[in-house]
Amino acid sequence: MRTVERGEFEGGSVFIEGDWKPLSEAKVSMFDWGFTRSDACYDVATAWHGAFFRLDDHLDRFFHSLEKMRMTIPYSRAEVRQILHRCVKAGGLEDAYVAMVCTRGVPPRGARDPRLAVNRFYAYALPFVWIAPPEKQAQGIDLHISRRIRIAPESVDPTVKNYHWIDLVMSMFDAYDRGADTSCVVDAQGNVAEGPGFNVFMVENGVVRTPDRGVLEGISRKTVIELCGTLGIPLRVEPVPAVELASADEVFISSSGGGVLPIARIDGQPLGDFPGPITKRLRDAYWALHEDPRHRDPVER
Repeated sequence: MRTVERGEFEGGSVFIEGDWKPLSEAKVSMFDWGFTRSDACYDVATAWHGAFFRLDDHLDRFFHSLEKMRMTIPYSRAEVRQILHRCVKAGGLEDAYVAMVCTRGVPPRGARDPRLAVNRFYAYALPFVWIAPPEKQAQGIDLHISRRIRIAPESVDPTVKNYHWIDLVMSMFDAYDRGADTSCVVDAQGNVAEGPGFNVFMVENGVVRTPDRGVLEGISRKTVIELCGTLGIPLRVEPVPAVELASADEVFISSSGGGVLPIARIDGQPLGDFPGPITKRLRDAYWALHEDPRHRDPVER
């Protein structure tokens, strides 16, 4: 693979067909099952102030997803790391949203056997994408608990990051119809599952709780769980009934697109202190980790 110049494609870069190109050249065949069937897996890492955060964890999850989805790519883990670094470098970015994607590909004409499709790999880097920008976080996020049921884990492994998002997308419409900022869905038992691009946490009597089943086990979620252990904050990973979320002392969400984001209202009803003390403590600790050499992977220069 060739080297790239920093800022070669201002504002972002895509890796496609074995080379880095401007974002305007990003494309996928309309006959690719990744498009026609959402038959794809992906992962999103972030770069902040010129360094990736927990890139190894994102690579672990991506290659785990490939195995689960019975997909293969023509690049090693080390090569994917290099590709991602150079997407950021070529885009001239310091703070970036960096995706790695594998689609099922295009099968031979008339074939329905997924084993015959040649899997396709793509990667790209964009400017950092927030779940909610800092000014919205300061104002307070209003979370809607949608009654839409998350795709059951017996049907689609929720630990595989994929594009099966229609339940989440429709829940976002539910939220916007009610004047809320974003949404989360529930499982068939009425327990909170997750939101579009984030995991959900509640705090009650000083104890943090987060769903144990039917969720993508996000890298930011993993970070929060580890921080609770480091900071001595009690944590329980267990079912979280939606009715209990609505009456919690504190609620926050976690995402690579913003870290720990405090929720101010559930369906328009204010929670207690905003942001709550445990949420603030975890939020500060999360961002402090971005300066920890153990988790920083400086972007190739």
